[in-house]
Amino acid sequence: MSQTCLDRGSAASKCKRGRSIDPVQPKSALPNMVKIVSRLVIVITLAASSRSFAVEQQSDIPAWLKPHVGEGEGQIAQVVLQRARALYFQKVHTGKVRNLCYFAMDATRPHELSDGRLGPRFYVVCESGRSFRAISAGHGGGRNLNTIANFANVKRCAKNFGNALDSKLTAGGAYVTAETKTSFKGYYRTSAKQDGVLIRSFVQFDGEGEAANAREREIGGHPAELLRNVCLRKDPHSSYADRDGYVPFGQLEEYAGGRSNGCTSWSPSDAGQIIAMVKDDPTTLYIYPEAADIDAVTQAVKAGRSLSGAGLYWNTSCLKDIGSPKFWSKKVLEPVLAKYNMDHPAPPQGRPPICKGQ
Repeated sequence: MSQTCLDRGSAASKCKRGRSIDPVQPKSALPNMVKIVSRLVIVITLAASSRSFAVEQQSDIPAWLKPHVGEGEGQIAQVVLQRARALYFQKVHTGKVRNLCYFAMDATRPHELSDGRLGPRFYVVCESGRSFRAISAGHGGGRNLNTIANFANVKRCAKNFGNALDSKLTAGGAYVTAETKTSFKGYYRTSAKQDGVLIRSFVQFDGEGEAANAREREIGGHPAELLRNVCLRKDPHSSYADRDGYVPFGQLEEYAGGRSNGCTSWSPSDAGQIIAMVKDDPTTLYIYPEAADIDAVTQAVKAGRSLSGAGLYWNTSCLKDIGSPKFWSKKVLEPVLAKYNMDHPAPPQGRPPICKGQ
């Protein structure tokens, strides 16, 4: 808008300079002068409004929410909140979202704190109900391709980010929750004489910009739980039995403190609440950082500049751990991954073995 206003102002000025006022015809000249002055006033007003917009965006955070803004534990960094709010209200304005709550994630924060607790870095904000909640969430583990490329992440802090297919990396940016898929994973032992059933839900994310390939990458949110050491147990009476009467049976593993394949993973209890919130009621999720943030922070670190002085943000504790972050674009990484996968094909997925004692 500011560029348009400047263009209009320039055109008005040229018009004013290019015409002469005939003193013999004051009645016809005066209305033209009034029109020109009026237009200039409008231009100046629009320019002033444009300049004050950024200030308004910072000051319109509700008073009840401001104590939750900051870089302390359980708080949300200002830049993360501002972008999350902007995305949410944009989608509400266009009618794509009607949910009363929105989500944000700060993937620069530690997933694991120094005392072993999980760090809160996924935010559930419901402004109409004046509700703010910060919970833990896993980041993408990445991969180590040995001598070819290493973009693996440790559990505590994420150094590597990216949007390449099959990279298992977290990609920051704008998302909207989509459909929820629920699938049966198998049985597991809960006690000496009782079994549990693992039925896991997955919320698909639709991304924009750098995250536009989220559906292709099968990026979404889900509980951090799975079955290990799966075998097939005979149970023809189960509604989940295959045509031969077998069901998967394994050991339940919860990995809320671990890493994901690029998705956002929550503890099973938190996941249940979040998934229920977006069932048939989509909302927005903003994940920080984006590629531009990562590049800017990397350049600042390389130059020895203060992040805050440069108007940049990264969690201090994690930046100390990782040195500097890196974004792996799909343009660069996907050809590398394609060649690696071709040279190192995964073994075919066979049918799980029959459980012992069957």
